[in-house]
Amino acid sequence: MSIPKTMQAMVLEGHGGFEKLVFHQDWPVPQIGQNDVLIKVGACGLNNTDVNTRSGWYSKTVREATTGAAYESVSDNDPTWGGTPITFPRIQGVDAVGEVIALGANVPKHFYGKRVMVDGWMRNWDTNGQGYGVLGYFGSECDGGFAQFTKSDYRNIGIINSNLTDAELATFSCSYTTAEGLLTKAKVTENDSILITGASGGVGSALVQLAKRRKATVIALASTAKHDQIKKLGADIILERNPDDIKTCLKQTLGKDSVSVVADIVAGDQFGNMLDILERGGRYCSSGAIAGPIVELDMRLFYLKDLSLLGSTVTPLNIFPNLIRYIEKEEIKPILAAEYKLKDLHSAQREFIKKQHVGNIVVKP
Repeated sequence: MSIPKTMQAMVLEGHGGFEKLVFHQDWPVPQIGQNDVLIKVGACGLNNTDVNTRSGWYSKTVREATTGAAYESVSDNDPTWGGTPITFPRIQGVDAVGEVIALGANVPKHFYGKRVMVDGWMRNWDTNGQGYGVLGYFGSECDGGFAQFTKSDYRNIGIINSNLTDAELATFSCSYTTAEGLLTKAKVTENDSILITGASGGVGSALVQLAKRRKATVIALASTAKHDQIKKLGADIILERNPDDIKTCLKQTLGKDSVSVVADIVAGDQFGNMLDILERGGRYCSSGAIAGPIVELDMRLFYLKDLSLLGSTVTPLNIFPNLIRYIEKEEIKPILAAEYKLKDLHSAQREFIKKQHVGNIVVKP
């Protein structure tokens, strides 16, 4: 196909409020390198990472819950997930799905014309992509998918064969790799009972499905209005988002007042309660802190119960190809809450921040 010189793109011009996201009709189409593919974007999912990077929430000067609002106290030195500055302008958007329309010189020819999903982690391929030494995140340290076209190293994409729409596929990559990475690190099996906070969000709903895929007993926390939708994902027990007495609720529904694993993406004031409900030798694993990053830790709960506290961000290499396999085998299903046009990203992100939806919200060029 003929490749235009310019494209539509939503461009982040600095840390701050929505005014920093500016829609352009004539942004330059990316120029690909020897190991890159050019992708015509079909859809791109929204993500907490995009919101938090724009607002500067990752800065250690910020102690509040994630709201998407600009923070006056943000330092320019550490307002991103990796703790180092990013350069502007930047096109965000992690969960890009689309068609490969051009290949760099080193890219295998079979990628041309294929439908692909992008793995968010920019691996250091000089070390075969192993370990935690990643080069950055798609849409953060390089331009992402909030545009008509994007580029990626061919080793960071996966060919996908599925009847799902681009919008449905765009709900998967970041949330589900994050969730699967967390479950892998926590070594969740069919013998586990796992409590999942924020179970209606992108990562939370992914955790429900992927934990059930492992045949674990799943206890999900979500607001009452979302319980019916969470039940359809396979959760065994669904409790109110912030139960007054979580131990009593567990005793009444699970038959015991403890679980073996907590998968927490909320943190905030409930952190101590999450440790308290873990059985001896239990595992607390987190990949987010949307209710607030600063928590109070009772060290007695930690060491007297022989607990493991596990942080989960960078995923092992096998997680992304495994996710594609799960999708193709229809072992997991997309949860598409809403679709917006790319030019309406402000409205889409405002709706995303309200957290009234289940699953994920997607924009399309």
